Amino acid sequence: MRALFRPLVALLGLALLATPLAAPAQAAQDRPAPRPAAKLPDGLALTPPMGFNNWNSTGCAIDEKMIRDTADLFVSTGLKDAGYEYVNVDDCWAAEKRDPLTGRLTHHPTRFPSGIKALADYVHSKGLKFGIYTSAGTQTCARTMPGSLDHEEIDARTFADWGVDYLKYDNCHNQGRPALERYTAMRDALRATGRPIVYSLCEWGQNKPWEWGSDVGHLWRTTGDINDSWQSMLGLFKANAPLAGYAGPGRWNDPDMLEVGNGGMTDTEYRSHFSLWSIMAAPLLIGTDLRKATPRTLEILSNREVIAVDQDPLGIQARAVRGGNGQWVLTKPLAGGDIAVALFNESDRTATVGTTAAALGLPQRSGYVIRDLWRKQDSHTAGAISATLPAHATALYRIKKDADWRDTPPAAEAGLHLDSGAEGVPGAITPAGRTLTVKATAVNHGRTPLLAPRLRASAPEGWRMRALGPAAAPVLTTGKTLTARWRLTPPAGTPPGTAALSIALAYRTVGHGGMGRTAEETLIVPAPVPAGVTRLSDAAWAWASNGYGPVERDMSNGGAKGGDGRPLTVNGVVYPKGLGTHAPVELVYYLGGRCTGLTTDVGVDDERDPREPEQGTVTAEIWADGVKRADSGLRTWQDPALPMSADLRGARYLRLVGTGGPDTTRYDRIDWAEPVLTCRTG
Repeated sequence: MRALFRPLVALLGLALLATPLAAPAQAAQDRPAPRPAAKLPDGLALTPPMGFNNWNSTGCAIDEKMIRDTADLFVSTGLKDAGYEYVNVDDCWAAEKRDPLTGRLTHHPTRFPSGIKALADYVHSKGLKFGIYTSAGTQTCARTMPGSLDHEEIDARTFADWGVDYLKYDNCHNQGRPALERYTAMRDALRATGRPIVYSLCEWGQNKPWEWGSDVGHLWRTTGDINDSWQSMLGLFKANAPLAGYAGPGRWNDPDMLEVGNGGMTDTEYRSHFSLWSIMAAPLLIGTDLRKATPRTLEILSNREVIAVDQDPLGIQARAVRGGNGQWVLTKPLAGGDIAVALFNESDRTATVGTTAAALGLPQRSGYVIRDLWRKQDSHTAGAISATLPAHATALYRIKKDADWRDTPPAAEAGLHLDSGAEGVPGAITPAGRTLTVKATAVNHGRTPLLAPRLRASAPEGWRMRALGPAAAPVLTTGKTLTARWRLTPPAGTPPGTAALSIALAYRTVGHGGMGRTAEETLIVPAPVPAGVTRLSDAAWAWASNGYGPVERDMSNGGAKGGDGRPLTVNGVVYPKGLGTHAPVELVYYLGGRCTGLTTDVGVDDERDPREPEQGTVTAEIWADGVKRADSGLRTWQDPALPMSADLRGARYLRLVGTGGPDTTRYDRIDWAEPVLTCRTG
């Protein structure tokens, strides 16, 4: 999908945010070793393709210099050595019309003046492979160039003549013709050229390509388009995860390209993105402009131990051992008998996620060696595998089959939990001058003891911290926990913003000397809402989570980028002030007990695609601390805005919560129009 159609399909995966993992995921563990697809016994894509695609970072703003620069950067940054090999050009590379004499596609005269063959030759000169894009329709998705429908043979020959190694085949402007017919036609045309070309079916999962794609292509999209947001990535993960039984060498489920480094998520969320795609044996196609990539982005993308999980030759996609209440445990058998395990905290709060060797189906032993693939450390466990994870974080481990646990130190877990005492809001929010509780834990999962374990907490300079008990113990044996608590107060007058808190666990071990672990949490010091009567879009929220793109002030939620909305409009009525959001959404404001009420008109914004008349159903709620004060009930895009009011007397926090209806979450743009907050002075 391209820019003009991104609102139509970018959220197909979000519709499955609450989809439980189903039976196909279990099949990945029980089926025989996977084999290449019957109709494509060509030995291609025996591990998930790795490389680059420009669309997520540039869209149509692409030229041959970027592709040449990317090929150079693959070599100079070590990405090529880490396994990335395909440098792929997406939409907008071709001229608007075919060559009138030959009927062939030709290069865009200003974006690619040297021609596509010259560009492919340059990529090949770096020891890399070159990929290209077209659509199984009359035009490509951006409507800038012809598609390949009914031109499959000549386009396949053209691609082969240019030296193309990878084809992404999109689904726009397809004239309503059957997907299997259209995608099979290009498969046959590619095979007829005699050139080995990896064939990516970008069909968006509309016709369940996992059920027929192994006879047609090497990988197939299981979802709509990704965008650079937490909710989008999460939704595509949940859509793709149940399909493990369909993946294997030469036939891969594809939940779309990587967004790592594009700026819409935190580094913690990007590590989760990369970890989840890797354990799901998904293609790893970098979607950021490598010319602008930070060292942290390159560190994530080039983690070879995580890449090895994705590229494992068994080709088994992970299955979920656990997937409820925002806590996920996924496991993936690896060649040679090792097992990869991901512990994923989906929730917005710190959580301890864990499993056991028995739950993973491992044979009973006195100890197991586990490798933390992000920390790059070995330790041993007596059977428990656990991590205290901040919101949206993932720990990824490799359990080693033949290693001797006696050669490694015991696995020690350190956790940090914040409790502001405010029900219904993230525990990492507390206003200046108000005290919260900091709890730190240390757990020994190993066979050998932790000697003289001690926990230390640190906070910004000038903050008051008082211990509520001992923070040390003589010894921690297997399965035992050390817990310490402090009372922490940011001083009155602390400016609004975020502050880093951390705890350090120090201990000694038998045979391995002194060791330590750390855990960190980000604390939000909120700005209080203004006194008097305020339009809520003029006030600063303390915390926000939005389903698609950012929350917008005084405009609709247009898309993935900030500031791209339109005037707030519900059922034809335009509102100059308000908040443009997209379900699922949660906004938190700090009231401090000073406010009396909120009034607002709520409805589904008119910004939508008229070809999707059934889409756009939402529910809006207003909460005061842990109590729901107003509920819109189910609203559709056909309904006028609903006046809502809420009594906020005595409440410390206001929460605006929006959820999607029974259909998908496409176009679930919730407008909180003319929201007026009334608060006391002083």
